[in-house]
Amino acid sequence: MRILLHIGPDCASATVLQAALARRRDALRAQGLLFARSPGARNHTRLYMAVTDPGNIDPLRLARGYLMPAAQAALRQAVTADLAQEVATHRPEVLILSAAQLLPGLLHEAELRRLHALLAPLSEQITVIAHVEAQPRMMLRAYAAQLLEGRRSTLELEQALPTQENWTTACLSALPPANPFSGQFPKVQAPLFWLDYAAVVARWEAVFGAGTMRLCPHDPQQIHGPGLRAVLSRDFGLPPLPEPEPEAPAPPPLSAATLTRARRMNALLGRYLQQERRLIDRRLRLRLLSEISVPGPAPDPGELVPLCARFAQGNAALSARWPELAPVLTPPADSSGGRPWQEADPGFGFRPSPYLLALRWHIDHGDPEGKTAEAEAFLSGADSLPASANPEKDGLSLAARALLPPAALARYHQLRQGPFAPHDRLGKVPEEAEAPPYRPAPARSLSPGCTGRVVIACMKNEAPYILEWIAHHRAIGFDAFLIYSNDCTDGTAQILERLQQMGVIAHRNNDGWQGKSPQQWALDRALQEPLIRDAEWIAHFDVDEFVNIRCGNGTLDDLLARVPGATNIAMTWRLFGHDGVTRLEDRPVLDQFTRCAPKYCPKPHTSWGFKTLYRNIGAYRKLSCHRPNKLDEGRAAQVAWVNGSGQPMPEALRSGWRNSRASIGYDLLQLNHYALRSAESFLVKRQRGRALHVDRSIGYAYWLRMDWNDHRDLTIRRNLPRMQAELSRLKADPALAALHEAGFAWHRAKVAALLELPEFRKLYTEVLQLKLSATERAAYALTLDQDGPAAQAPP
Repeated sequence: MRILLHIGPDCASATVLQAALARRRDALRAQGLLFARSPGARNHTRLYMAVTDPGNIDPLRLARGYLMPAAQAALRQAVTADLAQEVATHRPEVLILSAAQLLPGLLHEAELRRLHALLAPLSEQITVIAHVEAQPRMMLRAYAAQLLEGRRSTLELEQALPTQENWTTACLSALPPANPFSGQFPKVQAPLFWLDYAAVVARWEAVFGAGTMRLCPHDPQQIHGPGLRAVLSRDFGLPPLPEPEPEAPAPPPLSAATLTRARRMNALLGRYLQQERRLIDRRLRLRLLSEISVPGPAPDPGELVPLCARFAQGNAALSARWPELAPVLTPPADSSGGRPWQEADPGFGFRPSPYLLALRWHIDHGDPEGKTAEAEAFLSGADSLPASANPEKDGLSLAARALLPPAALARYHQLRQGPFAPHDRLGKVPEEAEAPPYRPAPARSLSPGCTGRVVIACMKNEAPYILEWIAHHRAIGFDAFLIYSNDCTDGTAQILERLQQMGVIAHRNNDGWQGKSPQQWALDRALQEPLIRDAEWIAHFDVDEFVNIRCGNGTLDDLLARVPGATNIAMTWRLFGHDGVTRLEDRPVLDQFTRCAPKYCPKPHTSWGFKTLYRNIGAYRKLSCHRPNKLDEGRAAQVAWVNGSGQPMPEALRSGWRNSRASIGYDLLQLNHYALRSAESFLVKRQRGRALHVDRSIGYAYWLRMDWNDHRDLTIRRNLPRMQAELSRLKADPALAALHEAGFAWHRAKVAALLELPEFRKLYTEVLQLKLSATERAAYALTLDQDGPAAQAPP
């Protein structure tokens, strides 16, 4: 296996490259290229934070809970283990890693050696890739990025470096000590040491080996435009990429006056933070800087040409080694007029003090909890945060203190102090109080040749749950069901056959499935069915998923009236836990389980998965588990995706099956996902296996990810009376009622048999001892690899 290590340094361009790699993660993996997920979904910031020196902290380490050396050491251990597991699982020919912070952020040789030591056990064949262009242009963009993070000095800092000294050595000798109070982080305040590209190559090859470094031409117009595919193919060795990339225009440069304003604001803010022993959240700093920005001409890189003249000889040598660099390393025209660089006028008599006064209250009262204690401990030289510094405020339960490994504790503090901390302060619909039942829905009449709103489902050994699921969805306005079953032994196939004889559903035997999963095999066959071809709306979801319409009278008519222009509606999961129910009972799922995950729960990734209700307009050629795929580009303009609050989510047009913080919404619709039901039901599910990922087992980590009991949501119970009425109509058929009872008896007998097996008895005992808060659960779930052997039991 080879490793391609992309180290930046331009963050904006790296973000575009990483997004393109992430979009193709599955396709690349099929061709032997693994764009790692464990160090970060896109930018591999965890890898960067894991290898920095304990004293070389930056805003990332502080914001994500890895300021203290002990927490960082736990992170490094987790990153090492997670990467090894990911490589062992997929066995790629090429592993791709990318962190834009690596080149500008690793200040010391020891950090490079730490990075090499982390990667070398995976492979000694490492190629280090950096994208570079003429120094004046990169200097201006990097300087602007530093200002947004709190840099207080002008480029006169670089200008004052002695010309006779080695540039890199002179820059690194000017590093300030780290001081979170005042926002003094070495990477942010340091001169731009990495602009000497020849020295960068020598420095990295001294650690990774001669010939391991590769500089690639950085052309923002190409990366942010139609040339992105060529860059991916040329620099990462990706196979030909036929599909077009979505436009990702380069962010416009800040005006020269705005840069001056930001620098002056940072200088005043740093003095205030130091004096008051305060910390400022990164988002608050960016908000402050956005309020002082003004339009105007961008700074001219030509004014920096004399300052960067010292790099000409090294650039020539690099161009000889990589001829393709010559065009991008050509500096812009010198517009300095022989004058030293000077900061622009901020305009309008700008003074930073009024803006600081306006935000002083937010600074004084908005410190993220626990970070002040961390900063104090860091400055005192402590290795970890003492318990006495925060005995109760860390919020850890006694169960979590006993159970969570160090890596999970580090992730807990990262989550708790950052923007991914779960909470229920989202949306408008009250959920705790019982509301009046919905009214019976009027009968629907379909036009000739139209099959209406059709559900596709795949089932294996789901006998106790089928009739409630059918009754609920008939009661809210679904017209037809196409259900595939495979390898059933509990009477599921017989129940479905009887329902077909009664004219309620269409049943297809899927025992002869081929390919990677019975579910995808069935979905591919379904598109050839007249029932689907003539459908008005189509949705695929499972028997443990219940559509919960939270508007009007709770029917599809009410939902569709709220989103008249939508063609695709993301039905986002709300994960419901076992709610303290251990025994398998023949009672409605909707009545037994009411405790669930918080609505704001971006981590782990399973929490915000969605299934799609979509209008059958022929815009997509393939149906997958979560959504239609393979968009007909000629029909793209006809497609309108919305989230569960009816808000547009155009990012889902071509790919994606999870909501983001920007696209989450539950006000009109959610998909109640009862993945576990009771603890005894979970054992049967564990023994049965999965419908889609048949190669992955269901165990301890699966329970951990799905057993959310922190909040209560009663909204779907308003549908119970009309669901019960429909269920009674179905059970009025004696044959169907007998099949249901026989299926339930089979499951009771299976539970008894499984509890006699040591493996299942152990799992049953362990999962019932998992009593964690939402943040603890998220942190532990992120730590455990769901599909690895270690995930089947607690450590």
